[in-house]
Amino acid sequence: MKRKTPLLLTISLLLFLTAACTPKATPDPNVQIQQAVNATIAAIPTSTRTTPPTPFPSSTPFSLIGLFCEYQFCIGHPVDVSFFDVSAQQNPASPSTYSQGLIAAFNGNLFIQTMWQIAPNTADPKFLFDTLLDDAIDTPTNNLDVFLTRNMNVVYDNITTIATPALPYGGAGAWTCGDRVFAWKVYTPQADAARGLFDEALARFTCGQ
Repeated sequence: MKRKTPLLLTISLLLFLTAACTPKATPDPNVQIQQAVNATIAAIPTSTRTTPPTPFPSSTPFSLIGLFCEYQFCIGHPVDVSFFDVSAQQNPASPSTYSQGLIAAFNGNLFIQTMWQIAPNTADPKFLFDTLLDDAIDTPTNNLDVFLTRNMNVVYDNITTIATPALPYGGAGAWTCGDRVFAWKVYTPQADAARGLFDEALARFTCGQ
């Protein structure tokens, strides 16, 4: 009986060679390109997100008309009058300062005085209210209005005066701000004009707080 092993081995070798000589499938170029693109994108380092810029506050229009600013405070006044330093006028060698002072403004229909004094830790401004009123010519109605506005303790009262027959009415007020106390007085021809002038002056008042 003849052996079949050499025949089987010969067939196996032929099949192996045939398979080896079969051309391999060509890769799809579109797939290769897409893979390359994906690989490139994946290799790009992720940039660190930048912190958004800090917004700066926009400027607010601010009118200096009818506003007196000196001695580290500002106060409103009617546009047809201007404050002047009474202390400096009385004695040029001793003008008003941050610590104390007196200013005034007037025309034929209005007279205003404002004074201030340093008074740390003072909560009641009534003492300067009394100082600004002249007992010989000013009479308060003794209907004192006490209130708080913008962390300032405020007192106000209407007055009558014999300072001048043309201006028989008026009002006076005082308030605290920082380490100082301020007082304000006005003479007017009409009884109902004083409180509005005081409210307008105080509404524009600042002292660096």
